[in-house]
Formats: sequence, C-alpha cells, structure tokens
Amino acid sequence: MLTRPLLLLMAVATGLTVGGNYVNQPLLDTIAADLAVRQGTAATLVTTAQVSYGLGLLLVVPLGDLLERRRLLTVLALLAAAGHALCALAPSFAVLAVGTAVAGLFSVAAQVLVPFAAELAEPGRAGRAVGTVMSGLLVGALLARSVSGLLADVAGWRAPYAVVAAALVVLALVLHRRLPVSVPERVGGYAATLASTAALVRSEPRLRTRALLGAAGFAGVSVLFSTMTFLLAGERFGLGEAQIGLIGLAGAGAAAAASVTGRLADAGRGQLATGAGALLFALAWGALGLSASGAVTSLVLFVVGYALVDLALQVVHVSNQNVIYPLRPDARARLNSAYMTTYFAGGALGSAVGSAAWIAGGWGAVTLAGAVLTAATLALWLVDVRVERRARPAARRVSPAGAGAR
Repeated sequence: MLTRPLLLLMAVATGLTVGGNYVNQPLLDTIAADLAVRQGTAATLVTTAQVSYGLGLLLVVPLGDLLERRRLLTVLALLAAAGHALCALAPSFAVLAVGTAVAGLFSVAAQVLVPFAAELAEPGRAGRAVGTVMSGLLVGALLARSVSGLLADVAGWRAPYAVVAAALVVLALVLHRRLPVSVPERVGGYAATLASTAALVRSEPRLRTRALLGAAGFAGVSVLFSTMTFLLAGERFGLGEAQIGLIGLAGAGAAAAASVTGRLADAGRGQLATGAGALLFALAWGALGLSASGAVTSLVLFVVGYALVDLALQVVHVSNQNVIYPLRPDARARLNSAYMTTYFAGGALGSAVGSAAWIAGGWGAVTLAGAVLTAATLALWLVDVRVERRARPAARRVSPAGAGAR
C-alpha cells in the first residue's frame, strides 16, 4: 500500500540520489582552474556522470525485478555515497572522474524507486505516483545545482560532494527502516534477467519509440547543461558560482508539471502532453539562441529558455514512463532499464556534442545543436503517434476470451 508519507519519502530519495549527479554543473569552471585542466576537460565530468548512470541503468536497474528491493536500494545508496566521498577528497582530476563514475553508477537507485512506486500505487493512480516521484527527482536536480553553487561559494567546490555523501548515508538508513519488503517474481538468474530486457525491446514497439523520443529530448537538454556554465561565467554575463546555481531555480515550475503530466496520463491524454512538451523544446531553444544576441534582456531570455527546457523535459519524460510501465506490469524494472538506458545514452551523447560545439563555435554552435535535437524529438513523437494508431485496431481485436484460449 502506497501511503502519502511513503510516496513522499520515495520522492525525496529519488531527488537526492539523482541530484548528486548534478552538483558538478555550476562548479565546472572552478574545478578546471583548481585542478589545472581545460574547460572542455572539466565538462567531461557531465558526460562521465551520464555514461556511468547509463551503465547502471543497463546493468543494475534490472536487479529490481530479481532481488528484494528494500535491501537493494539501501546498498545502492551507500555505494553512491562512497562515490561522492571520493569526489570530495579527490587530489586530482582523474580521481574526481573515478568518484563521479562510481556515484553515477549506483545513483540508479532512483530508477528502481520510480517503477516501485507505480507497483505500490492503487489501480488508476499509477500516473500520479510516478508524477510525484518524478517531481522529487526534478526538485533534487534543481536544488543540487543551486545549493552546490552556494556551498562552493562559501566552502569551496569539494563541500557539495561531502554534503551529498553524508545525506546519502542517512537516506540509506531511512529507506531500510521505512520501505516495505518487496520480493519480485523471479525471472531466472542475472544473465536471464538482462536477456529478457533485450527481449522486451524487440517485442514492444512503443518501448522503442518512447525510449528514442526520451533520448532525443534529453540529448538536447544535456547540450545546454554541459555548456551553460561557460556562457554564464564568461565575458557576456560574468556570473559567479552562486549566481549560476541560482539560475537552476528557474526550472522549479517543471516539478509541478511532472505531477500534472501524471494526472493527464491517468486521464488518457499522455500523447497530447508529449506533443506539447516537444513544442516547448522548440520555444526554449529559440529563447536560448537569442540570449547571447547582445540585447539588454538577454539574461532574462536565457532564464526563460532554461525554464522551458526543464519544463519540456519533464512533460516528455513523465508521459513516456506512463506509456511504458503498463506494457508489461510484471517487468516494470526491466522496462525502465531499457527506457532509461536509452534516455541517458542520449544525455551522454548530448553533453559530448555540447562540449564539442562549444569548442568549435561557441554559443551559436551550441544553439544549432539544440535545434537539431529538438527537430529529432518532434519527428520521433510523430512516429510514436503512428505506432500507437496502428496498435489500436489490434488491441480491439484481442478479446478476453481469445486471450484465454492461447
């Protein structure tokens, strides 16, 4: 039974575990200077976090359909804490990169929690549960960027990593005490679990279209996340760490959008929400492109664009999750693994493209990359609309009696 306090705990846990991957974003310029590396090299920390998170999605999240979930989540939180502690103590960029990879790999606890919430929810309320947990994830990411910048401004760039490490240890203890014991239906050993994840990708067309749609959207957002610090800290704006971190609060409205999107999904309007989110990406990159034009209102335009990007991503992402979880209710963790692995592969690609675009052509090249990925997002949404329409007649032809006869 998913009580309100338990749902809020899961939302907080999701926000903290994922938020730890974002603490480096307002710190990249300072890290580059302190550890004597180029800005482009420092930006690879964003890619490292996303690649390792993607590996965790592929190799760790399927364990949610195989192992007892409370124990699994406790262990994952402790391992992520160890990664952040290593970052806080890192004497060199190489060690910092290793700590970032460890923290990213095990912070996928969040993606065990999201389908777990859908499973515990009452019938007809899974969308709201997913939306609430995803709101926690977004708030965690926003606070991580903002608080990280403020802490670094006061106590140095290592302080945010130390705080996250300590908070994750406390979270592990709370999860162990409060989460219900949940032993999933076993699907075989670890190798069989991974193989069945690949089989789901082959057998579910909408899992494929929604995963690619999410990947394109997150790639566009990652182009922004991996480069915005250099734009804002540069000559055009000249902002410090704390100011850059506070800009992250502009996306706070997206937390409410995640919950609203979940309700729309429960009401059967998830496809409409996805299309609206894809169009918001286009508006966002229009504002972001104009923000470096030299106009007096350019910083305002950047903040507006940033807020719209966060809003669009959450609308698309939550509607995607509410499409894929009902495909196979007995395999939610594996569905989420396939979806989120693709999603974060897109994010890793986007952050790498963003870094390369910044080096090659500055903000103009970054904006062009964002626009191309936005066009891909819109195209994939239209593909998914067609796939859904083709699936409807087949679904109507399958009667309960016919299903039972097979």
